[in-house]
This record gives sequence, C-alpha cells and structure tokens, in this order.
Amino acid sequence: MIDRRTSPRTAYPWEREADVVLRDGATVHVRPVRADDGPAIHEFLKGLSTESIGYRFFGAVNLNWATSWSVDVDYSDRFGLVAEGGSPDSIVAHAAYVRLDAARAEVAFLVADAWQGRGISTILLAHLTEVAEQHEISTFVAEVLPHNHRMIDVFRRSGFPVELHSTPDALEIELPTSLSPGAIARFEERERIGAVAAVRSFLEPSSVAVIGASRRRGTIGGEILHNLLSAEFTGPVYAVNDKADRVQSFPAYRSVGEIADRVELAVVAVPAEHVVAAARECAAAGVRALLVVSSGFAEIGAKGASRQRELVEVCRRGGVRIVGPNCLGALNTSPDVRLNAIFAPPVAVPGGVGFMSQSGGLGIAIIDAATRLGIGLSSFVSVGNKADLSGNDFLQYWEQDDRTELVLLYLESFGNPRKFARVARRVASAKPVLAVKSGRSAAGARATSSHTGAMLSASDVTVDALFEQAGVIRTDTMSQLFDVAAFLSAQPIPRGGRVAIVTNGGGPGILCADACQTFGGEIAELPADVQADLREFLPDGAAVGNPVDMVATASAADYRRTLQTLIEADACDALITIFVTALGTSAAEVATAVREVAERNPAVAMAAVFMDSGGIPAELSSPRVRVPGYAFPEPAAQAVALAVRHARWRTRDRGSVPSIEGLRSVEAAAMISRELARGEGWLSPTCVAHLFDCFGLPLISTTVVPDGQTAAAVAEKLGVPVALKAVARGLLHKSDAGGVRLGLASPAAVGAAAEEIERAVAAAGHELEGLVVQPMAPEGVEMLLGVVNDHSFGPVIACGAGGVSAELIKDVSVRITPLTDVDARDMVRTLRTFPLLDGYRGAPRRDVAAIEDVLLRLSAMVESHAEIVELDCNPLIAGTDGALIVDARVRVETAAPPRPMASIAPLAPPAR
Repeated sequence: MIDRRTSPRTAYPWEREADVVLRDGATVHVRPVRADDGPAIHEFLKGLSTESIGYRFFGAVNLNWATSWSVDVDYSDRFGLVAEGGSPDSIVAHAAYVRLDAARAEVAFLVADAWQGRGISTILLAHLTEVAEQHEISTFVAEVLPHNHRMIDVFRRSGFPVELHSTPDALEIELPTSLSPGAIARFEERERIGAVAAVRSFLEPSSVAVIGASRRRGTIGGEILHNLLSAEFTGPVYAVNDKADRVQSFPAYRSVGEIADRVELAVVAVPAEHVVAAARECAAAGVRALLVVSSGFAEIGAKGASRQRELVEVCRRGGVRIVGPNCLGALNTSPDVRLNAIFAPPVAVPGGVGFMSQSGGLGIAIIDAATRLGIGLSSFVSVGNKADLSGNDFLQYWEQDDRTELVLLYLESFGNPRKFARVARRVASAKPVLAVKSGRSAAGARATSSHTGAMLSASDVTVDALFEQAGVIRTDTMSQLFDVAAFLSAQPIPRGGRVAIVTNGGGPGILCADACQTFGGEIAELPADVQADLREFLPDGAAVGNPVDMVATASAADYRRTLQTLIEADACDALITIFVTALGTSAAEVATAVREVAERNPAVAMAAVFMDSGGIPAELSSPRVRVPGYAFPEPAAQAVALAVRHARWRTRDRGSVPSIEGLRSVEAAAMISRELARGEGWLSPTCVAHLFDCFGLPLISTTVVPDGQTAAAVAEKLGVPVALKAVARGLLHKSDAGGVRLGLASPAAVGAAAEEIERAVAAAGHELEGLVVQPMAPEGVEMLLGVVNDHSFGPVIACGAGGVSAELIKDVSVRITPLTDVDARDMVRTLRTFPLLDGYRGAPRRDVAAIEDVLLRLSAMVESHAEIVELDCNPLIAGTDGALIVDARVRVETAAPPRPMASIAPLAPPAR
C-alpha cells in the first residue's frame, strides 16, 4: 500500500463531473467524491440490502467506518466517484480505487439495489480507468466473492481484457486501465442502446400527458391534445390543466402527480416561466421524457439561456430526457403507435422516411411538402434548442427502426460533430442520410493567422468534409433535399455509376447530361451493339449515343422498348426519362410505359421528367412502384447523380488509421507543457523542429542563430547555398515583411542579407530576435499541409497547392482527423493541381506516397496533442524521392480537459 504521507490531496477535479446515459436511456450525474459527502454516502449505505453490503465488504460492516473510507480520497492514489440520480444529491452508486503499488490499484463498486442492472458499474469502471491512467496506474485488481455473479459479469462484459484467478476465499480479477479497441466498441454500443431507449420514450411512448392542455382549440396545448386524440394514439392520453376539471370533453388533472398510472412522455405547452416547475413535478412523478414545445429559452438571450440551464439541470438530476425546448413536437405514423404530438395542422402520410428538423417553423412546411410529394414519413421530430437529445440520438434510433429506410435532416448547428460523423457513417452504410445544413456563407470567424486558417475560415468546407467522410448526402436547399428524397424513397440505390438518359428532345437531354456529370454521375457512351439494337426500331434521325434522343415523334411504345433494351443489355445502372410535350403522344401514355418498365425491372433506379403543361402524370405511380417525377431535367439529374455518389461511397474502401512506429508523443507533450508554462502562442523555430522530430516529420535542417555573423559561420560550415529567414515576435508571413532571402551562396552574401532582413523587418514594425539558416531545398512541387483545431469539429487537416499564392489559388482538400490511409490518398489525388505531381506535360512524377506519409503523421500528432490549435507546413516540397517541409509554424493553447467516457453534453455555463 502506498504511504499516504507522501501523497498529498490535490484540488477537486471538476473536469471529471459528467452526466451519463444508462442502458434504459435515463441519466445519472457522475462526479468525484467530496469531503462533505459523508452524510449522503451514509444514507446510501443504509439503504443497501444485506446482500449488497455482504458482496461489497465480504460480510457485515460498520457503516461509520465504511463512510469514512468512502470519502477518504486524495484524487491521485485514492480516487472515488459517486453517481447521483432520482432526485438532487441522492447517491445511487459509489466506486473507488486505492493504489497498491506504483502500477496497480484495487477497485471496488457499490450500486443501490433499485439501480442495479442498468450499466452504472460499467460506466464508473470506465471513468476510474481514465483517471488511473492519468496517474500512471496500469492495472486494476478486484476481489469478488465467487457467488457474486452480477459483479463478475460487470467485469467480463466491460470490454476490458479480464484475467480471473481463484483464491481460497474469492476470485481475484485483473484488468488493464487502458481502453482497448474492444472496450471502446463496447462503450459505443452501450451508448447506442441508451440513445435508442431514450428516443423510444418520445417516439414510442406507452402513455402521454399534455401539460397545458387547453379547453380552446387554436392554442398550442389545445391543438396537441386534439391531434393526439384524432390520430388515435394507441396508449392512454392525459390532459393536465391546473384550472379545469375537463378539457375538450376530456377529464383533466391538476398536475402530473395526480395521475395514478405512470406517464412515460409529457408534452409541455405552458408559458416558459412555468416549465421548470412542471419539469420538477414530472421528475417527482417518474416521467421519463419531456417534450417541451414552449418557447422563451436560449433562443431569446441570456435570461432564456439561464432558464434553459435550470430546466436541463432539473431533468438531469431526475433522470428525465428532454426534446426541445422551443420545438414543434414529434410524430410516429406506425400503426402500433399513431403518435401525433405536434401542434401543426398537416397530417403526415405513413412511409419510410425519418425526418429531424432543428427548426419548428420549417417543420410544418416539411410535413406539408412531404405529403404533397407523396413522401411518406415513418416518424418526425423537431428538436428546437437541442437542450438534451439531438440528431445523433435520433440517427441511432432510425438506424435500428425497420420502418425507416431513409433519414432526412435539417441542421442549423452541430452539438458534437465528431460523434455525428461516427454515428452517421454507420447509419449511412445501411440507410441513406440526407442533410441540409444552413449557414454556408461562413463557418464562423476563427482567430487564425496561418494560410490554412485563412482558407478554412471563410467557408464551410469543414462541414463538407464531415459529410463526405460520413457518407451524408448534402444538398444546398430544402427543395433539392426533397428532390433527392423523392428519388431515394421510391427507387433502389443505383448498383453503379452509369446513367442513361432517354428523351424525345435533344436540348433537355443535353441539359440533363451536363447536370448529371456536374454532380458526379457518369454519362458514358453506349456500347456499339446496344446502339445497333436501338437503331433497328428508332427513326433515322435519332441519336443513340447517350443521351438517347428518340426525336419528337417518339411514341409511348418507343419509350418502353428503348428503356427495356438498355436494361436488358445491362448498359446502365440508373435511367432518366425525359418527355417534352409532343403531337400524337400523351404524357399519360408515356408515364404508363415508364412505370410498367419499372415494375418489370425493380433493380434499376429510374426517374422521369415531364416538361408538360399537365404536370407530373399520376400514371407514374401504382401500388407496386413509384417512379419519381420532375418538372425539369436538372433536379432529376442531381437526384440521380447524388444517389450514384452515395452508392460509390458505400462500396469504396474506407481504409484504416495506421499505427505509426517510433513516435515520441510523451517527449512532445513535455516540450509543449514547458512552452505553455511560458505562455500560449506560436512556438519558436527550435521547438517546432523538436516537435516535428518527435513525429518523424521531414523538416529541413534548421539552425537558429542570434545574428548575421553567426549565420555566415553556419552557412560556411554547411558549404551549400542557404536560405535566411527572420525570427521576430508577431511576424508570421515573413516574405511579406522582407524577412526571407534565398540562394545565398557565400558567407559574405549571408552577412549582407542579414542586414537587409533586419532593416526590412524593422520597417514592418517588428524587432528582429534571431535568424534561421537552412540549406536550400531541392526543386519540386510546392504543397501546403496544415491544421486548424476547430472548437466544434476538432482538428481539421488541409492539403493543397502551396507557396506564397496558396490563399489565391485555394486548391485545397479537407478532412477531419484522424485520417485513414485512404483519406490521405484521396486528399492528394482530388486536388485540381494533382497533375503537377503526376508528371504533367512530361515533368517528373513526384513522390506522392511521401506526401501521404506526412499527412498521416500530422494527423497522429494533432490527435495526440489537443494543445496544437494551428499549424502550417508551407511549403512542403514534393520531390521525386521524398518530401521536405521548408517552413513550418505551430501555435499552441491550453486545451480543455477531455470529457469523461460516455458523457453527454455538459450543462451550458450560467448566463452572465
């Protein structure tokens, strides 16, 4: 046992406080033990069964001693956690470790009997391992009675590699404190189970109470109650109104607490100032979910934000989940549920689309538009201010919902973008995910000074990168979203990228082909034998290359035979049919022909364009199939092309994050820590060289000297032409200030250049602090590689054309770290300037693999060190054999501590 006299108590670790989700979707608050927890822990111990006490202490125990032991912590060698739930400050679990020697600690848990089996022990174990690893404890040991099967299962199912050893009196369990990939996967699966359980309380509740149910129609509470009853919700509905005994001829209760049966979902439609009180009543009554449609919260400013924080705190302490506030509501068209808890008049058509909107007002239009377009909804939710549940939770619900085949999202912000990417990637692999993300004009003003920061701050390329990596289909407008949704909700995902266009008008066919290629579709010329087959029955003037222009006289029979010929020849993966009003052929006849071909060939994706005064013919749909119809070629082409791109994403190799040998991350962390102690900001050239060396990044040999005389001596020793660069506080773009001289071939030239640099830097308003001497780099293609650590997205890595014109060219590809090997490969090869690396006009091919290696090492570096907030390698010279970083800058800031494992979004800080 460690001598406590050498282990002083450290400050209370506030960063370890967290709200976590249990398996059933409820929440508990996990925090470190405090010295004043004695009375609460004593009450917790008193409430335990004899069996639970016996399992923990191997028999009866003095509760006063057990209480003292539980609060005896120093937050290093002795660390304790409590979980609070059910009511404020009510402790429902306790866990602790005590160090045994330099690398081992004993760990133990206690959970209130009523809370056992909900996953609390596993969460506390994960949190303790994170703390233990920080304090260089590598192994946990625990003694468990052989018949304590529940605790043995906790360890076995935790995901940690567990070793069990039998002793005469107990089982000794040993496990590492580092999280293995298996353990991380297990915790992600627990997180998914908890999210699904929480969402089920909103979309599949067993019972619903409307708090603020009004006697008058036309009010929010009145309309929600009416809609619930009109939809014939399959569970009981309760009206809560503190001023009435009956509401709309329906019995009313004064409060939720008066309802004899337990309510699962409460819809809150009372003025904002009464919502928190209603939430307290719901928590006390055991309500699991709160759908808060009331406005007057964070969306109105500081006062509302304070009210929203109080609402979330009340619900978190009571284990109640929230959707909203300031939302439209939720609905589920399943015949087993028939939930309509919204206050909008449109009635949704049942179908296979799950839709989440961050905007309540837009939600009304969404339901109405979906109904008009024949797009059926499986469920819909408006999340409003996203005080608790967000799109990530609903994505995980729709992932396992058999009725949902397609997911649509309207987003205004991300709560946890990195989690969104992880969840959306998994969902999109099985079900298409479409999104409109507002705010394309600027992702947010970032305080950046680097080339990388300048290129990323003026647009939302980061959002594009997120969606691209996650497989989310992004559209610019709601209209486009519905165009694509109409296609994917009715037709299969194309098996490949080949798109064929069949038209009776040449112009619309060309427009369609152009649009399709713009959005990523492939309009390949048809094989010669297919063209020959088409010529056998089409008029002499027909064009059969693709688009297939059957000319204006084409009949419905021509459409039918042409489409069937292309399908039977396996000449395409998707078909777009265009009809322009023509004499002798009716739109209805053509629509019937198209639909019949679709019925016979359900594996081929089809869309139809009818440029006809009669609009989209009803004949495109039947009980068996629906071919989506469009008024113009471009929307149809975009829908098909985006579906084709998604099909490619599903089948492409995603790659893996490589494990790079020889990285010295601990050494780098120590250097960064020393520099942060001196202050945040840009690292010195010497520190940058040290950092890059720790990660094997190929920075050119760099010597920092105090003056020109020393620089000349270094140049003479190198014996080659050198570059001379200024070092001055606040001087970032050295070339702009005259702080760079290249190709200096003699010591005299170096001395003269040093004097010129000093004068130029002074004229630019800087004081020269030193000089950097580097050998001249070999010739090659100039690249820019950089990183900006976005406060929401984490490290965002960029690769593009480099040099002084990098910001002017703005040829850049962006990804969110960690990069896979495929990410690195694609980043380089998707650049417009990639041909310069690939032997453009006879130039030598550059070592692209070396560029990819630098990208992967940069990714590993910024993933390991969150303190790196901005980084530029500009230029990186790509040679024929290797790559060399010629100039590099790194800015560091103190990083916020990582959130504990499995925690959900923390409460917003109090409004000022």
